[in-house]
Amino acid sequence: MTEANIVVVGAGVIGLTTALLLSRNPKYSVTVVAKCMPGDYSIEYASPWAGANYLPVGREGSLLALFERNTWQELSDLATSVLEAGVHFQHNVLLNRQKDSSSATGDWTASLMKLDAWFKDVVPDFKILDKSDLPPTYDSGTSFTSVCINTAIYLPYLLGKSVRNGTIVRRATLSHISEAASLHHSGKPADLVINCTGLSSLKLGGVADAKLYPARGQTVLVANDPGVMTSTSGTDDGDDEACYIMHRAVGGGCILGGCLQKNNWESQPDPDLAVRIMKRCVDLCPDLTGGKGIEGLKVIRHSVGLRPMREGGPRVEKEKIDGVWVVHQYGHGGYGYQSSFGSAKYAVGLVEEALKEKAKL
Repeated sequence: MTEANIVVVGAGVIGLTTALLLSRNPKYSVTVVAKCMPGDYSIEYASPWAGANYLPVGREGSLLALFERNTWQELSDLATSVLEAGVHFQHNVLLNRQKDSSSATGDWTASLMKLDAWFKDVVPDFKILDKSDLPPTYDSGTSFTSVCINTAIYLPYLLGKSVRNGTIVRRATLSHISEAASLHHSGKPADLVINCTGLSSLKLGGVADAKLYPARGQTVLVANDPGVMTSTSGTDDGDDEACYIMHRAVGGGCILGGCLQKNNWESQPDPDLAVRIMKRCVDLCPDLTGGKGIEGLKVIRHSVGLRPMREGGPRVEKEKIDGVWVVHQYGHGGYGYQSSFGSAKYAVGLVEEALKEKAKL
């Protein structure tokens, strides 16, 4: 059987998921090339800083919504049958205020907060909350079963499964996407390159996508267990500030967030924002500290990550660059995990199309 040599550039959740799906096909010989790898914590590497969970934000009918729809079952199966992957089910509650609709955070969560959300038939136990069950300042709410992911466990899990299937992993820093074609572990030129470089595609030669921008997120990781995953449509502390709580599997602690600061590249935590985040989360969920306020939080660390946002949504398409087929797969913003399998499946379809076109020449 003839193998196609494929180089996946990037080892975030999108790159690793794509490599895993490709590695399951014996027709493909896969090399993952990346500057940062699981275990690294760098401001250039978004995936380790994520919450992460499944809260669909794609507009109905969009490509992102398709990716999110086609990812749920995979994450659900992991939470059910592969406990070592670091994915577990969480009861999730969403709280919406009408006045947040014009804010940056409200726009981000508009589809998520809908009472007739497109994903109501995808996730289990979707329910519209009765007005009597809402906190006084909220206008509507829903609940459903979701998942939360311990990224420190999950990223190595994805990489390990791919390596077991024969994937070779190499560290490298590229200045131009075409350089990847010479980095396949066989020593032969790659037949195809997959660009999963996230925010780096903003400046990467051959790509330089001006639609990309960072959306800074800041979180506080604590040891407290709130007993629920919950998010709101916005806050009174700022147009781009958010409130969300999610408890990670396998001892991963609880993530308190957050913010969505467009075009902010600052890598260091803002102490004042950290206090606002903790106060908002404790006010929303007093059980987090048993009524002791933010003084009852057992802080593990403060974190900052840069979401690879893109105007118009993720770019998942193929093109030829310097004579080599490239499948682009980046710009997934703050929804990489929840769209990962759907996006990877779509990208694999583009790989198959490109290789067929290559074979005709």
